[in-house]
Amino acid sequence: MLNAALNEPEWIPQLSLPTQDDLPCDDGIPMETERHKKQMDLLIYPLESWLNQRGYVGGNMFVYYSLKQVRYQDFKGPDVFVVLGVPRVERKSWVVWEEGKSPDVVIELLSESTATYDKGEKKQIYQDRLKVSEYYWFDPFAPEDWAGFELKGGSYEPILPDERGHLVSQRLELTLVRWSGVYAGVEAIWLRWATLSGEVLPTAQEISDREMRRADAEAKRAKVEAQRANAEAQRAILAEQRIAAEIEARQAAEVEIARLQTLLANK
Repeated sequence: MLNAALNEPEWIPQLSLPTQDDLPCDDGIPMETERHKKQMDLLIYPLESWLNQRGYVGGNMFVYYSLKQVRYQDFKGPDVFVVLGVPRVERKSWVVWEEGKSPDVVIELLSESTATYDKGEKKQIYQDRLKVSEYYWFDPFAPEDWAGFELKGGSYEPILPDERGHLVSQRLELTLVRWSGVYAGVEAIWLRWATLSGEVLPTAQEISDREMRRADAEAKRAKVEAQRANAEAQRAILAEQRIAAEIEARQAAEVEIARLQTLLANK
């Protein structure tokens, strides 16, 4: 059905164009695995925070670029996509003719059932129809299977890893890195966004943990400072007590000397 849709004329009467409210936004098909869902979240949410209001990040959402998709019920969309320079508002699906532009960056998470399609026909659609500037794929269960492509002169050219093994996204001025660690209770090699200097974009949990560690460190520093101040206060009290005792002893000695001098004078 997809091939038939792609071979039909592209012309669409402007008056017949539906909006996202008119189009299907759910096919009822779940993500391939729980790992795929977690990987998608790990790519989307930190990037959303980093972009702030500079763009939109979507995931597992239909992307419409032709009414033929509706006719042939071809409702599939990228696992992760990024569109720069558009408002960050809630959407049911991404409708190119309604938004005025296609995604700038797309990431597909491979699985046994989708790998061939993602590397073949889907890549061709992103290159020829949607003209996505950068396309990446990654297999959550086989992390060595990852690649990136940049659209140059109408064709995708491979993005070669830099000296650190990172894939640099020129559009986002970020890198994609394979990160070994624990996310959402699962230890694995994950695909993550990182700055050009190599610092991964943190998750909300990582930010919370970092703030807790910072608050704990500040509390410990405050406790040490309070203990130091208390020790200094105790030393000051002891010093005052010592000085008072010395004065008292000196005064007592002076009284005793005066008494002895009086006794000697009376003999």
